[in-house]
Order: sequence, then C-alpha cells, then structure tokens
Amino acid sequence: MAATLHSLRAHFHPSISVSPPNSHLFPAATVNFSPKLMASKGSFVVTRKHSIYARASNFQYSPTIAETLGDVSIFTAAGEPVMFKDLWDQNQGIAVVALLRHFGCPCCWELASVLKESKARFDSAGVKLIAVGVGAPNKARMLAERLPFPMDCLYADPDRKAYDILNLYHGFGRTFFNPASAKVLSRFDALRNAVKNYTIEATPDDRSGVLQQGGMFVFRGKQLLYARKDEGTGDHAPLDDVFDVCCKVPVA
Repeated sequence: MAATLHSLRAHFHPSISVSPPNSHLFPAATVNFSPKLMASKGSFVVTRKHSIYARASNFQYSPTIAETLGDVSIFTAAGEPVMFKDLWDQNQGIAVVALLRHFGCPCCWELASVLKESKARFDSAGVKLIAVGVGAPNKARMLAERLPFPMDCLYADPDRKAYDILNLYHGFGRTFFNPASAKVLSRFDALRNAVKNYTIEATPDDRSGVLQQGGMFVFRGKQLLYARKDEGTGDHAPLDDVFDVCCKVPVA
C-alpha cells in the first residue's frame, strides 16, 4: 500500500495548477439561491446565504432523471438485487447519493471514510446516505469489512448502469491526467489513514471499471437538488456544499 501511495504522490505532481472549484475545463454557471426550496426545468434552487458554482453539465439532467434512475437495478453489498427507487422515500425523503469510483481505488476508500465519519450528521438531519461503487458485491464487502463502512449504506453497480444514466465521466485521460486530480495532494494524510487496510483485490474484475469517475447527488423524493460530476480521480464534491443543501431542507 505504501508503494501505491508513493506512486499516487508522484503521479499527481504538485506543480500541476488547479483552477478554482468548478471553473476548469468546462464552463460554469452561477446558481442563485432563494429563501424557499424550488426547482424548475431540472435545475435546483435551495436555501443558501450566497451563490455557489455548478457545472454547466448539471443542467443537462432531465426533470425526470430520478424516475429514470429509479428503474436501475443494482446490488446490496450482501449481493441482493435492489431497485434504485427503493433506496429512499420517493415522495419527500432526502437522500445523498454518492457514486464512488471502483472499490479498488484508494481515493474511493478515502471518500467512503469521510462519508462514514459524516453519517451521524446526515442521520440527525433525517438524510439517507447511499454510497454506490463500481464492482461486484464481494468487492463492496471487502471495502465494508476492511475500512470499515456500514454495509446497509453500501451498494454495488458492476455494470455501471447508474453511472451511464447520470452521464458520469469515464476514460483514461479523466482517470490519470486531469488537473483536478491534484486536489488529492492536499488530503494525502487522510488518504493514507483511509487505506491502512486497503487491498487491491477489491478492484473490479472488469478492468474497464477502473476508468470510471464518480459524482455526488442530493434528492428530495424525485426532485434533484444537487448534482456534481467528478472531473477526475479524487475530485470529490465538497461535503460542506452537500450539507448546506440537504441539511437545510425541511424534513417532511
């Protein structure tokens, strides 16, 4: 594992410059938030004191994206098939859906560790935490048992169906050469702690899965409140933004 971390540090060279959040590679649009929760034509508006930036690609999502996603079948970490629409209350339930990279990615373990540490805060706000990774259920169990991570929040999408529907990035360049990946250098200690019990055996058998990037989404019922696509490996959504969205939405 130490060799893996050293190779990561060498790969994500500190000389790489990183633009401000959500401003590099793709144009950004400013979303102004109003005092009331609203949504129109697939965009999202939630309570917030100031504006944040959202990727222009966020607005490509259809207003019915939750219904489309709901028909996707994935697996629990125990290996049972489950429909996406059964993961949270489709009327008013608030859910944070974190699509991780593959289960053998050290950055996936780091994000899972941060989500685990944040779970109590999500629970106290009445928010359902859902983490989905690329790989078979037995790969998900490796992460759950060795990190550890709560199995009742962890799901496997070996065929990357949800990733395809959400149009998340995939490819060699995104995985290894995107400037956004340099952000992981600022979290190197957290990464090192998260992978103490890491195993490369958690890597998907279908190696094309290692080129998949993730994303973070917040839903209230079938309404999309927040969407962020990872630009590259380790380019995770700021959890402060996620908390500002989901933990300020009144629970029905």
